Amino acid sequence: MVSYNELRPGMVIEYQGGVYAVLEAQFLRMQQRKPVMKTKLRDIFSGKVKELSFQPSDQLEEAQITRVEKRFIYENRGEYWFDDPNNPRDRFSLSADQVGESARFLKKNTIVTAFMYKDGIVSIELPIKVDLEVVEAPPGIKGDTASGGGKPVTLETGAKINVPFFVGEGDIVRVNTQTGEYTERVEKA
Repeated sequence: MVSYNELRPGMVIEYQGGVYAVLEAQFLRMQQRKPVMKTKLRDIFSGKVKELSFQPSDQLEEAQITRVEKRFIYENRGEYWFDDPNNPRDRFSLSADQVGESARFLKKNTIVTAFMYKDGIVSIELPIKVDLEVVEAPPGIKGDTASGGGKPVTLETGAKINVPFFVGEGDIVRVNTQTGEYTERVEKA
């Protein structure tokens, strides 16, 4: 059993029939009220994020989750196929619901972290930042600067993000997979 005040980011807990990864945890003690632990949790199965407050009476159990490295191979009709980088014959697939929003930034041969729960892989997590090529971008206009606006572009995975005006087709950009935002240009075309 885990006490409500022992929750820390990165922990995985079982609560009311669900399995959740703790993203944020903040202990609050207000005047004349019971202390609470305000948390932001991500459902391991669906990827949905929700906020919950735990009190001393709540019963929490730490889930037995194993993290293993896997490699993304391809996507076919809503099924995402992965393998073990050390043993390519060890393959498995996840549905689009299990992969969630991460699918926007999945590119062939990307190494991901897979979460195993009760002998089955339930979800994956991408690296925080990935490098992707810009395949479609509107032309730049004379006077474009690094700050002061942006334009929508399409990446090699099909994802659409906003980037500064100076980014063009063929450029390699670094994207934060958790926020879906541009962070920097890695290589100019």
